Amino acid sequence: MTTEPTLPIPISYIAGNYYLFSIDAVTYLRREHHICGVLIGTLPQIPQQNVFLGLPLELMPEEARLLVEKGVACIVDEVKVQNQGMKALMEEDRKNQPEGATERENIKKLEEKKAKAAKSKKSSEDPEQAQAPAVADAPKDDPLVDLFADSQPSSHSQTTSRRTSTTVAPENAMGVTPATARPPLPAEPSSEQLLPMPQVPSSYPLFAHLHAEGYFLSPGLRFGCQYLAYPGDPLRFHSHFLVVSAEWDEELDLMDIIAGGRLGTGVKKGFMIGGAEKKNTADEESVRTFSIEWAGM
Repeated sequence: MTTEPTLPIPISYIAGNYYLFSIDAVTYLRREHHICGVLIGTLPQIPQQNVFLGLPLELMPEEARLLVEKGVACIVDEVKVQNQGMKALMEEDRKNQPEGATERENIKKLEEKKAKAAKSKKSSEDPEQAQAPAVADAPKDDPLVDLFADSQPSSHSQTTSRRTSTTVAPENAMGVTPATARPPLPAEPSSEQLLPMPQVPSSYPLFAHLHAEGYFLSPGLRFGCQYLAYPGDPLRFHSHFLVVSAEWDEELDLMDIIAGGRLGTGVKKGFMIGGAEKKNTADEESVRTFSIEWAGM
């Protein structure tokens, strides 16, 4: 049973990057809004593994901007959230200080009482046992003890060490820390913790256009392009296009077009060039795309 997160989903802004830490938010955005992102989390004990990564999910600025424009998510300054959240927790602890101070005083008195009892018990023991050397307490079968022991065994070596067994209370031995009791920080960010829309590159109109057409988009660095366009979820489909953005009046080198077309055809994909066309009547933009495939390969 899937759990839908509360909208708008907070996107954490940390050191210039955008992250999602909730698995419910990740699955919801992938299922309902075709936002995949890139998982970058790794296991602390296996830092070298990079095949199956986990949370957090890193979003491209284009993905974060698209979600904010749709009203699905909001950008949150994670540094302010953590600082103000910890201050709120400290203030709450300060309000409960009298009860906590009384409890700490009771614990301190109990520890002092136990220390006095242990001291009186130690003083009542045999004084010869307290002065026995450490060699006498070691096992007799140890060869190091036999090697460095005195040739004339003293009377102290005949004494046996008394080991007192410590008993642990059942409630302390079986104590289990619950996974979670309540959210440690406020779930909903305040207005002063919100940030404006992310800054996006000039390729954002092309990204938004392809996303509106139903494509799943992911970074295309491994194929030498800006985006990879999938007709469905990348877990079920191969990408169809290598997408590169260009300005409407930008001059393109013919060799770049040939190289992109040959590369796309070589990996069984189409090479797509697109950009926003600015109309003269208003500031409206319409995106046009061109697909290039190399024949004879």
